[in-house]
Amino acid sequence: MNLTRDRLHSIGWAMVLTICAAVVLALTFRVNAVKSQVRLTERQIVALKQEKLFLETEFETRANQQQLRSLNDLEFGYQAPTAGQYLENERQLAALGKPRAPDAPAPIRVASAVARDDAQPFLAMVSPLTGQAMAADKPIRVADHEPITAANLGDRLSHVAVREVARQ
Repeated sequence: MNLTRDRLHSIGWAMVLTICAAVVLALTFRVNAVKSQVRLTERQIVALKQEKLFLETEFETRANQQQLRSLNDLEFGYQAPTAGQYLENERQLAALGKPRAPDAPAPIRVASAVARDDAQPFLAMVSPLTGQAMAADKPIRVADHEPITAANLGDRLSHVAVREVARQ
């Protein structure tokens, strides 16, 4: 076997390239391992920061509770409710009531919509300013589109427009 000089150079360069490729592959694995460790460390740092924030909040809450408790003991003297303070039924609650005084305001009344048997109307979302339905195909007539003033705004807001829906 006669090896020429050019052939030895080719074999040498191939060996050098093989060694370089092996070194690059080893360095790539090492860099990826270090990156993985860095990511793991960053996750641990974020978890520790969240835990620290949780503990700080817990500490401040408990300190605030102790401060409120000492303030309550010193200033207000509130106490937790006892079993004797709870009512068993509506009659006991009614016994606590007083008759209305002559100068008392009128009680608040709640409106309710009653559906008729012949049709099931849906309440339309009506703008109190324009009197038109919000998401309807055609506008609802409200008081023949009278201009809105401070005097009639209360009347307009107190009425709910009922829109008839065609049965299919």
